[in-house]
Amino acid sequence: MPWLLSQAIDRGLAPRRVGPLLGWTAAVLVTGLVSAVLGILRHRNMTKLRLAAALRTADLVLTHATRLGASLPRRITAGEVVTIGISDVWLIGRAMNVAGIGVACLCSCTVVATMLHRTAPLLSLVVVVGIPAFGLLITPLLLGTQRAGSRYRERQGALNARLVDVVDGLRVLNGLGGADTHLARYERDSARLRDQGYRVGRPASWVGALGDGLPMVFLAAVIWVAARQAAAGEITVGELVGVYGYTALLVIPISILIFCGFDLTYGLVAARRVTGFLSLPLEDPAGAAAPPGPARLHDPESGVTAEPGLLTALAGARPADAVEVLDRLGRYLPGDTTWAGHRLDTLARDAIRDRILVAENGADLFAGSLREVVAGRHDPDDDLIRAAIDTAVAHDVADDLDRPVEWGGRNLSGGQRQRVRLARAVHADPEMLLLAEPTSAVDAHTESAVAERLARHRTGRGTVVATTSPVLLDRADVVHYLVDGRVAATGTHRELLATEPGYRALVTRVFAE
Repeated sequence: MPWLLSQAIDRGLAPRRVGPLLGWTAAVLVTGLVSAVLGILRHRNMTKLRLAAALRTADLVLTHATRLGASLPRRITAGEVVTIGISDVWLIGRAMNVAGIGVACLCSCTVVATMLHRTAPLLSLVVVVGIPAFGLLITPLLLGTQRAGSRYRERQGALNARLVDVVDGLRVLNGLGGADTHLARYERDSARLRDQGYRVGRPASWVGALGDGLPMVFLAAVIWVAARQAAAGEITVGELVGVYGYTALLVIPISILIFCGFDLTYGLVAARRVTGFLSLPLEDPAGAAAPPGPARLHDPESGVTAEPGLLTALAGARPADAVEVLDRLGRYLPGDTTWAGHRLDTLARDAIRDRILVAENGADLFAGSLREVVAGRHDPDDDLIRAAIDTAVAHDVADDLDRPVEWGGRNLSGGQRQRVRLARAVHADPEMLLLAEPTSAVDAHTESAVAERLARHRTGRGTVVATTSPVLLDRADVVHYLVDGRVAATGTHRELLATEPGYRALVTRVFAE
């Protein structure tokens, strides 16, 4: 376009020739229309590329999350997954535009430098030297943005994880009067994240200011040199107009290149988080055949042994230690756990999932009728469902098996949700049932009934319960007392009360509470 304008001035306007002036003016008009059409197509292409990259990344993340299955919450927080899905994939999408438009901008700078060289070699030298100088000036700021952005991103994921946990437990927090405490903690962490955002914003604001301001300084420098050459008669008026047009157009690719570096910086931070998530290893479902019949589970790391046909209890001052043992026994955490002497991680995963069930206290409840929720993936059998509900003492929920249950059991109380989860686990009737604190949200009378019925219902099958409830411990055939995640003593509940002061203090404290 600037070259056409220079030709229209030098060949039509200056010599006052109407024909050439109209011809070159028509060429300017056609070029403008073509540029407008190409601009629309470019924007459509960039938008499609950005959306395609973001959505394909989101698809990869969701697919990998699905394949990780129940091991997902043990490896990454829900807040991190939310941040990846809401923020990171779109930053990656923006960064994907850098390649195409960045190459186009470099081509534009090359063409402009060539055109300026034909007009005035000194001006092309200014362009050739000026553009790398901009890059050297911007690079430290981009690196600073990347470092600060990485720290910001880590804190953002942690804060979102806390937010998700608080939302999930909001009803419980309100009931315990802890909502204000968690709100204050969230506000404090949010303020820290805001301060970190300011640290990200400092170099980013300089990048933005330089991206808009430096090209204008560059434009002024080139025009000043060109104007002096035109005044000296070294270039024509048309060539002066052309130089102005070349440099004015050069402002656009230079500015875009600067902001491409900005997008690429944030895209790299986001891509590292996404690739870190995608690199979480998947379980190999293949493996050797499982033991043909009931067999004992053993966790060498803790020393816990779960015998088939017995009710085994795990008790410790830190409930998380007992839950980790359950996860290793169920092959949800890596370890040297054995089943009938065979390492659990060498056996076929599907067989393990069919015969060993880990029932977490926070396991999800899907929406549907009570019948469907309790039956799970099994075909509903009303008699078996009612027997499971009876074992879990969930009669207050089970007046009608067609009763709707909302996602997450939001229309149930905390105790009702816990008993529905227990009923679902009992209905599955696994060879080895691993329960984490199955009665922590019920009253003492209900807990006593659950302990009695669970022991009776699971007679002849293996059950492991992580609990500090004296009622459940008294029903157990074997109790493992854990200290720092290791078995410190083994026996019956009454034997340990008589011989282990630490166990006695733990149970007495829990009983007093």
